[in-house]
Amino acid sequence: MRYPSGSLVILTGLPGAGKTTLLQRLYGLHGAESLPVAAGAAVVIDSSQARRHWHGRLAWAPYPVRRAVVFVTHLTRIRQALISGHSVVAHNRGCGPYVLKGFAWLARRHGAGFHLLLLDAPADAALAGQRARGRVVAPRTFARHQRRWGSLVTRVKGGDPAPATGARLIDRVEAGLLEAIVFDEVRVIPKKITKR
Repeated sequence: MRYPSGSLVILTGLPGAGKTTLLQRLYGLHGAESLPVAAGAAVVIDSSQARRHWHGRLAWAPYPVRRAVVFVTHLTRIRQALISGHSVVAHNRGCGPYVLKGFAWLARRHGAGFHLLLLDAPADAALAGQRARGRVVAPRTFARHQRRWGSLVTRVKGGDPAPATGARLIDRVEAGLLEAIVFDEVRVIPKKITKR
């Protein structure tokens, strides 16, 4: 898959769909990283990296506080990579409208294109993925993810990627065939000058 250099690509999908597995395969991650990983001119940022960074350090805090701190850390890391002029591939499990609008604003703010890469998996496959990793999402939370995901997929299939510039929907088979995410340099085509 190819994107313009300097883009922010958000990989999203249902919890357990295989997003982290895809990033591990494409970028040789081993699953214990607590910091973003440089991959050429791009930076790979998985939300689990921020979670590992804070693991055990916020045991005193209620879960909503820990979740907020992890998310702010994740956003801050994406922002820092964009400020540095890097292309960014970032995992984010949430696909709610306000979350996506926030990413769109962040990309715009730093002159980056915003693209969605949607990994589609049936609910039962996503649940199996959650069980395999040993972290199962509460039924009510998962149902909310399903509603938001269904709404996003319907819009994208209808040709509306907003608030992203573009969106690509792939299933798990296509994800298994994906070999690389490449960021091309943007080519500036000079305007033709006509003499009068």
